Amino acid sequence: MTKSLLKVFGASALLAMIGSQSFAQDAPALVPTDSVFILNSLLFLIGGFLVFWMAAGFTMLEAGLVRSKNVTTQLTKNMGLFSLAAIFYYLIGYNVMYPLGTWMYDGVLSGVWGVAVLEAVGVTSDGADDYGYASTGSDFFFQLMFCAATASIVSGALAERIKLWPFLIFTIILTGLIYPIQASWKWGGGFLDGMGFLDFAGSTVVHSVGGWAALMGAIILGPRIGKYAKDGKVTPIPGSNLALATLGTFILWMGWFGFNGGSQLAMGSVGDVADISRIFSNTNAAAAGGAIAALLLTQFLYKKPDLTMILNGCLAGLVSITAEPLTPSLGAATLIGAVGGIIVVVTVPMLDKFKIDDVVGAIPVHLFAGIWGTMVVPATNGDASYGTQLLSIIIVGIFVV
Repeated sequence: MTKSLLKVFGASALLAMIGSQSFAQDAPALVPTDSVFILNSLLFLIGGFLVFWMAAGFTMLEAGLVRSKNVTTQLTKNMGLFSLAAIFYYLIGYNVMYPLGTWMYDGVLSGVWGVAVLEAVGVTSDGADDYGYASTGSDFFFQLMFCAATASIVSGALAERIKLWPFLIFTIILTGLIYPIQASWKWGGGFLDGMGFLDFAGSTVVHSVGGWAALMGAIILGPRIGKYAKDGKVTPIPGSNLALATLGTFILWMGWFGFNGGSQLAMGSVGDVADISRIFSNTNAAAAGGAIAALLLTQFLYKKPDLTMILNGCLAGLVSITAEPLTPSLGAATLIGAVGGIIVVVTVPMLDKFKIDDVVGAIPVHLFAGIWGTMVVPATNGDASYGTQLLSIIIVGIFVV
């Protein structure tokens, strides 16, 4: 009993000391530099961990939407793509994406071509690469997850057609060169950033890039045998396990909190933490808006809800809010996500009319909703302009294609 009382008293005293130190500060609620470094690094690590789970989400979604005979191949592709992304982002991608002012061609192409180098074991504040910000390892880990997600987008769209080894070779090119180069234009301080292009967490930089690559791949490979009749009639090819696809969608929804929340890139002040909380809430609202919009629209159009459309509507809502998850109100975030859900329901049949076979709906979700999300940023963020947003979308699209 005495030991218990001592524990309670000790914990209370500790909390009182922390509280008194906090209230004693007259300046804004900032934490010491050591703590800023620690908290920012933790934000990247926790955010990266959540985004890592998106790889599992993509894998489960794809496994559920392909036919049983193709599940093993799809699982193998996803294991391979994530592992190759980790290796080639380390070998070349990270420094290509973040040249730190060292450009081969100013604002366009990095002048740093080499492997990523982490800080020394047991590094002190004096030896840290950026003591006032975060550890290099945490930043590398977080950004790697975004790179891998781009390749995962393509995997689902081209399922049941592209063979394993050609896809893995494509993954090396995408994660080692294509993604890092265009990402450097915005997030590495390149020319798109200088133009004033805003893309908070990657509606264009990540999702549209994957969507453009998926669209071109689907056109080049053509549809699955039996998908379209000579008269243009669409033959549905049901997935093997909608329960698995639904699980994958929920995992992606969870991972998106790290995707968008971690992109605040700082957790060292009251304002940062409040903004992260706002981002989480808006992200969730957009997903819900997309799902409900797809549910209602499919009920209206087809006289019954379509689960696959609802799942993709949810994901489209998430993609739509990714370009600017901070500034919208909860109501605006819900509406932005709802439009994303509507885009999916409307554009999936349009792709079928052109005989573009997208197995999981990645093109409507990531490309079309990504464009919408990027273009709607100026509606809630006065620092963005519609012209700059559109021009940046076009530039990135042309580069990827």
